[in-house]
Amino acid sequence: MGGRFDVSKLEKDKEDLEIEINKPNFWDDFDRANNVNREYHKVKKIVDNYNSLLDSLETLELLKNELSLEELNKELENLNKVIGELETEVHLGGEYDNLNCYLEIHPGAGGTESCDWAAMILEMYQKFCDKNKYQYEIVYENPGEEAGIKSSLMLIKFDNAYGYLKRESGVHRLVRISPFDAGKRRHTSFASVTVTPEFNETPNIEIKESDLKIDVYHSSGAGGQSVNTSNSAVRITHLPSKIVVTCQVERSQLKNKEMAMRILKNKLYEQYLQEENAKMNSLKDTSLNIDFGSQIRSYILEPYKLVKDNRSGFESNDPEKLLDGNIREMLEFNLKNIK
Repeated sequence: MGGRFDVSKLEKDKEDLEIEINKPNFWDDFDRANNVNREYHKVKKIVDNYNSLLDSLETLELLKNELSLEELNKELENLNKVIGELETEVHLGGEYDNLNCYLEIHPGAGGTESCDWAAMILEMYQKFCDKNKYQYEIVYENPGEEAGIKSSLMLIKFDNAYGYLKRESGVHRLVRISPFDAGKRRHTSFASVTVTPEFNETPNIEIKESDLKIDVYHSSGAGGQSVNTSNSAVRITHLPSKIVVTCQVERSQLKNKEMAMRILKNKLYEQYLQEENAKMNSLKDTSLNIDFGSQIRSYILEPYKLVKDNRSGFESNDPEKLLDGNIREMLEFNLKNIK
């Protein structure tokens, strides 16, 4: 079991990380300590699952003649669960898979229909995070004129967030009876999803103040007490690259500017890596055409119910369940079946 599952190396890594964590000054550098702590728990999980698998196999071998068929099936079910978790870890060995990620959504052609579909996708990922107790922030959200959203950006934080979600990049297609059509006709809508890692470090990135156009404006969002009456939202345009970053998550203009600059550096670093190394092209695997024939996945609500991923072959006859945030099974299936 070499490579990703060189267990003796993983156990040594675990011991080294434990020594590092127990140093008195470990938390002096909070960002570094946080990354080390995350790596420790990741390695520990793999080692613990592997040892649990060995223990279960030994126990099963010793007791196989004493267990009833029901008990034997239960033990085998537990074994398959642990094997499945280890198999998932095999496919999370990419260079950036362990990082948090940004998830960006834009509607395609279709006006209100596509804006509403983009909002449904955003809600699906929010519910996925809520159900699994993953942290996330809505960095910005631009509401549609009648319904839905024109664009949004989420920062999603959990172990292997980018590894799990990177294959969500692409065009998502919806077929349904439109709630906006008085004639109750069937409509097809498109929206694009782009997933990129949140890099821990962005070396080689220097941004000149003269290359930036910075605009401030009122944050959009919920009414009532949630209304932000100050110009706290920040939009930064990097003129040479034409990259535009918007942030409205904080009430402070200064904090929004700081976060927008971090995101801009992240995008520029991604661009730098793509230019330097062809393998990084997979980081932003989104079609430029958000329309027919370009989708990676279809969600069909009418005239029948089906979700089908065109790359992995994943299928489900319960699209409502997936749209309610229950997408882990699909994510893990795609993780193992999309090259």
